[in-house]
Amino acid sequence: MKTIGLIGGMSWESSAEYYRLINQGMKARLGGHRNARSVMVTVCFEEVKTLQHAERWEDLGNQMQQAARQVEAGGADFVVLCTNTMHKLAPAIEAVLDVPFLHIVDPTADALRRAGIERVGLLGTRFTMEQDFYRARMEQRHGIQVVIPDQDDRTLVHDVIYDELCHGVVRSESRAVYQRIIESLKAGGAQGVILGCTEITLLIKPEDSALPTFDTTELHAMAAVALAAGEVARWPEALLPG
Repeated sequence: MKTIGLIGGMSWESSAEYYRLINQGMKARLGGHRNARSVMVTVCFEEVKTLQHAERWEDLGNQMQQAARQVEAGGADFVVLCTNTMHKLAPAIEAVLDVPFLHIVDPTADALRRAGIERVGLLGTRFTMEQDFYRARMEQRHGIQVVIPDQDDRTLVHDVIYDELCHGVVRSESRAVYQRIIESLKAGGAQGVILGCTEITLLIKPEDSALPTFDTTELHAMAAVALAAGEVARWPEALLPG
């Protein structure tokens, strides 16, 4: 069994979901009292949030590189970044690693392709929805078109994530807002919706959505289990057709 390196704390609520899902997934595969071998470095989300909104991505890249070095030094055979937004810095992280980096877009794209989805809505932080690091990988590497909400709705989605979900606050009023936005994505031709922030799954369950949901937290965690258990040799090559 390979050792999973986790960079967490963004927020700790979603990192706890990663830890739960990974260990449940490994036990389901191997049985008994088996759990995943893992090491985790937890960063301070208050510092990360402040730097994100100040657009200080170089400083954030330095933080992520330090965390990546720590988990690799702790014995990680590959690295998982437990957040969607900070995958903006995936190239910086990969640059300092001698072990593979499991990108969150790749297992998400695999699930979309298996479901026959060619056009998908994306919900996440403003950074994830508006910048091209996430959408470009989905579209250029995997051939899946991505659509996002309009500007006002992007602001609502972003604010609920930072002001509520990252504090573990789940409000029915915010669920109704997300449901309306998902309906608008459906009206715009989306065949499914990516829950592209690792906290959104706290608010939106499959039964809450007018579209099939693709939970990046669970998909990323299960990909880590598959890689750690030796079910796939490596990602994203394992996802490619043929």
